[in-house]
This record gives sequence, C-alpha cells and structure tokens, in this order.
Amino acid sequence: MVQRVAILGSTGSIGTQTLKIVEQFRDKFSVCALATGNNISLLEEQARIFKPEVVSVNNEKQANVLKRNLADLPIKVLAGADGLKELSAWPGADVVVVAVVGFSGVIPTLTAIRSGKKVALANKETLVAAGELIMAEARRHNTVIMPIDSEHAAIFQCLHAANRGGELKQVILTASGGPFIGKNRDELANVTAKQALRHPNWLMGPRITIDSATMMNKGFEVIEAYHLFDLNKTQIQAVVHPESIVHSMVEFVDGSIVAQLGLPDMLLPIQYALSYPDRWPNPFPRFDWGKSHMLHFLPIVPGEFPCLDMAFQALQVGGTLPAVLNGADEIAVRHFLEDRISFLKIPALLAEVMSRHKVKQHPSLEEIVDADRWSREETETLINH
Repeated sequence: MVQRVAILGSTGSIGTQTLKIVEQFRDKFSVCALATGNNISLLEEQARIFKPEVVSVNNEKQANVLKRNLADLPIKVLAGADGLKELSAWPGADVVVVAVVGFSGVIPTLTAIRSGKKVALANKETLVAAGELIMAEARRHNTVIMPIDSEHAAIFQCLHAANRGGELKQVILTASGGPFIGKNRDELANVTAKQALRHPNWLMGPRITIDSATMMNKGFEVIEAYHLFDLNKTQIQAVVHPESIVHSMVEFVDGSIVAQLGLPDMLLPIQYALSYPDRWPNPFPRFDWGKSHMLHFLPIVPGEFPCLDMAFQALQVGGTLPAVLNGADEIAVRHFLEDRISFLKIPALLAEVMSRHKVKQHPSLEEIVDADRWSREETETLINH
C-alpha cells in the first residue's frame, strides 16, 4: 500500500530530505501536499516533480504568484495559517510530516492529530510549548506521533528494541556540544553568528544551529522527551558526545544500557519515522567498522550551559513557562543572527523574560498562544530598550 505524505516545511532541511526518502521509495510513498514559508521557487520545483494535489505558502501575494506559475498543473494553492491548517487535515494524507520552524508547528500538529493522521514530528517547539495538550489529544484520537529528531528517534528505537515494560530507569540524550565546546565565557563574548553557524557535525537550519551552540536545542529535546515518552522529570539526563555517533541511550533498572548508533545524518530517522514498524534497506552511507573510532562522553556541569539549565527549570515548573522560553528564544536567536545582540545576551534575555512571567498550569491552547505572544513582545521590548 502506498502511503500518501503531506510535508509541512518542504523546502527546509528536513523537508528536502524527506523528499529524498520519497524518491528513494517511490513504490511506497507519494506526495499529496507540500507547504513552505517563503521559498516559492523551490516549492514550484518540488510541485512539478512530485505533483501534489495541494500546496501552501505564507501569504496571498505569494499564493497568487504560485498560482500563475503552476497554472498548467491541477494543483490547489493555499495561503497563510488557514492554508497550513487545511493542508494539515488534507483528506488524502496518511502521514503529515511537521517540519516547519518554531511555534508555527503547534496548530498544524493539533489539526493533523484531530484529523486522525499519523504525525512524523520534526518540530520540537510543538511539544516544548504545548506538550501536555498535544499528547492528550494524541491519546484521545489514538494518533501515532513518530519523532524525527535523531535523539528521540534513537530513544524510540531503544525502547522498542528492548520491549520495555516498567523497568526503565532513565534516558540519556547526547549532545555534540556545538562549535564552542570547551570555550569559556570570555572566549564566547565576541563570537559571531557566522562562527556559531559552523556546526561540526550537522547541517541544519539557522535557528536550530544557534540553539545547538547555546545548548538550548538540547534543553528543548529534554522537554520533548518528557512528553513523548511519558517520563518522570527525573528520568532525563544529557551528556556531551562530540562525535554524534551515539544518538541517545536508554538505561534500565538493572544497569543495562541500550544505545542507538549511526552516522550524523537525518535521512535514517526520517526513513524510520515513515516506515515504522518496518525497516527498509537503503543506499545511505554506513558506519565504517574497518576503521578505528574513539567515542567520548563528557558530563554536563550545572551552570556550564545556562540555556540547558533554563530548559530543565522550565520543565520542572511546567505550565506556560516552556512556551515562554521557546518564544523568547526564537526572538533572541533572530536578533543574534541579525547581529543586533551578542551571543551571551541570548541566555541573559531568556532568564529575564522567564523571571517576569506569571505561569499558568495546565494551559489551554489559547493560554499557550497568549504566553508565546507575550514572551516575544517582552523579549523585543528588552532588546529595544
């Protein structure tokens, strides 16, 4: 049976790699829907190759351009948040790949869940900001959420392989440490966006690359893991693993540790999210056991990575605080990429915004949206004054 795939964020890193998987397995997948933010030229190219039934872009002006450009094809063109929402519930889709960036993934993910779609989730901010709500809806609608993040895909595979019942002790997320591992505060004071974007192992989008440099990305993954795997807040640990070969580990109560290893390449976790519960052979690069390898694991000292500490704090407090942390981080990272603030200003801003927020527990979607909006406005105010 051919699975029909909808990809939200088709022109980004995860989206384009998902389409590589579709190309690799043409007998197993077809594309029924594609959405992008602003890259309408690449979206047009993708539409001509994969012939989806529907595409969506950011606004009506872009949609009009795309309608003219695709006039020779029977493709419906949507626009804006409503378009993305409609695409997320597209009747022909079996699986929705959520690879849009930031808070914008929350409502499309909820829509896909409520429409009974299988969700392949690459947007970690969805569970960071609204994890309690998202997972409750997934249980209510009996919807499968497959993680695409390499770390969560690794944990999922380890738990599945071990067929764990109640014997889990903890999960261990691995972090490369980013481009600035080992540098002290003085050395970080003047780093540039260009330097921060040079990740040693992974090729990712700008925001996630900066979040990796600050370790906020790992902090968000901690919160995401808590929701995805129904963990206690004390069951999540992170370690630095510079080689990015061990993608994460699971420790059981008897001391046994199951790890998932692989090259730092997102094609494998994307394929597994789409093929689960099956595994399919592929021509992707393999780990070379004919060479000598050294794998290192370094403990993370409290205070060493302030952004990671703040994520653990947000997880402990819960409620709307994770959404506030995510919203503030999106704004702070954007301003850093625009050379408006320094690298060390990012954690300082996040700490200040978190300290000003009045947390609401068990928030509704409206309260989460309000918290996200407030955090963005508060961060902008702090930057501009």
